[in-house]
Amino acid sequence: MAKIQSKAIDNLFQAMLLLENVEECYRFFGDLCTEKELIDMAQRLEVASLLRKKMNYVEISKTTGASTTTVSRVNKALTYGNDGYALVFERMEK
Repeated sequence: MAKIQSKAIDNLFQAMLLLENVEECYRFFGDLCTEKELIDMAQRLEVASLLRKKMNYVEISKTTGASTTTVSRVNKALTYGNDGYALVFERMEK
């Protein structure tokens, strides 16, 4: 993660932490990201959720519309990443 760390990214994350509800997220991310970028991020989160449920790549691809390459990349992040997905899913389940 160190290769992307910067003051600009710190500022971005600090801005995200200031958002208080889903409506504020829609407003901020609607200005910050393209519609496609938001859809892609949401898709990756959905893929990660289905991988955690042990669904196979082809089923996930059919269900989400994600390519098997995307499914593979998300699986790599789940297996070898920074445990960010695990952190979020754990908190979402509470």
